[in-house]
Amino acid sequence: MTVDAVERAQVGQLLAQWRRRRGISQLELANLAGVSARHVGFVETGRSQPSREMLLRLAEHLDVPLRDRNTLLLAAGYAPVFQEKALDDPAMRPVLDAVRRVLHGHRPYPALVLDGRRTIVASNEPFDRLFTAGVAPHLLAPPANVLRLVLHPDGMAPRIVNLGQWRAKLLTGLARRAALDERLRPLHEELLGYPCDQPVPELHVPGPDEIMIPLELRYGDRELSFIGTIATFGTARDLTMAELIIESFFPADDRTAAYLAGS
Repeated sequence: MTVDAVERAQVGQLLAQWRRRRGISQLELANLAGVSARHVGFVETGRSQPSREMLLRLAEHLDVPLRDRNTLLLAAGYAPVFQEKALDDPAMRPVLDAVRRVLHGHRPYPALVLDGRRTIVASNEPFDRLFTAGVAPHLLAPPANVLRLVLHPDGMAPRIVNLGQWRAKLLTGLARRAALDERLRPLHEELLGYPCDQPVPELHVPGPDEIMIPLELRYGDRELSFIGTIATFGTARDLTMAELIIESFFPADDRTAAYLAGS
């Protein structure tokens, strides 16, 4: 097999993995991309070399993250098209200004901004006051990782009432992302070694009336309950911007809402 054939097979295998991950058939992908199912099959088996434009079109319909689209391009012998600017790059200033406005406007509820490695980029005062109370300084020193902050025994973990549930939730999500992004694998291995004094379910089976897993947090003599939501930049074409996450927390019960309204 020639080098070109090997590269075609590699990019085809990657595309097939993403298609299966998204749970769609070759025919469904072909219809979305406006090509024949036969052509998609040939690309996946390495019998056909996709153009750069076709590869990007297929990746768009598979909702492949930008970083992984660069990987597909490289596997096919093309140069990456998505760049990665540092957060202190002048071009990123409007983005950072926007997220700071979001954080400010979310008060009195906690919110923070994370990058692709779950490093804390920015946070608002309610998050700093409620979530980092009693946390060891070394966990807050930049670059502070929010997963380490939550699960470390010197972090939030002792104050999380339902720590077992949250440990299972966070580690399951991190394992899924680490399978695609090798940068996260050392962090996953580190967090697996943290102690937990509660049962950690391998699979959480929801009860008939359960619609979410709230974050139940002790704060002084109170127990506060939060719902978490996540927002991203849907039209980003820069890797750093595409991987930014705005995580916002809302009160999950009337008691928490009343306390936050008066704080």
